[in-house]
Amino acid sequence: MSCRKDGSSIRFARIRYRKQTIDRLWETIPPVWNRIRSHLRIIAVEQLGISVEQFHILRHIHRGINSMSELATEMCISRPAISQTVDVLVHKGLLTRQQSTADRRYVKLALTENGTALLKAIFENNRTWMMSKLDSLNQKQLNASIQATEMLKKTFVEP
Repeated sequence: MSCRKDGSSIRFARIRYRKQTIDRLWETIPPVWNRIRSHLRIIAVEQLGISVEQFHILRHIHRGINSMSELATEMCISRPAISQTVDVLVHKGLLTRQQSTADRRYVKLALTENGTALLKAIFENNRTWMMSKLDSLNQKQLNASIQATEMLKKTFVEP
């Protein structure tokens, strides 16, 4: 009796492993991401007094999206809703806005020093929290995590 697998057995095994991988991704990534988001919400809302939506606007501006229309498009929110939230952030001293002299419809947004400091505090607090969560992993597990996330990014995000 031969122990050699034929092509169809190998193909079915690959399909089974891919299905198991998909199941594990669904069981893992959404709960992990939800926990991280929950912690960000606690930092932003309870500790620093801004809403999650305000945090996301600040984060997008920090990443280079600096106009009302770009923000509205990126966040899938209407321009009036973005404008309202930006008004609050300007009033809190976290953002500045400047209307273009060339095109009055274009409003450039920028973080103030206080806005930059607030984002930095949120990011540092969250990084510290995440590092404490990773303390239980040894170097081999951390390396495996890095390799797995790089592989996922390459598979699902990069063209």
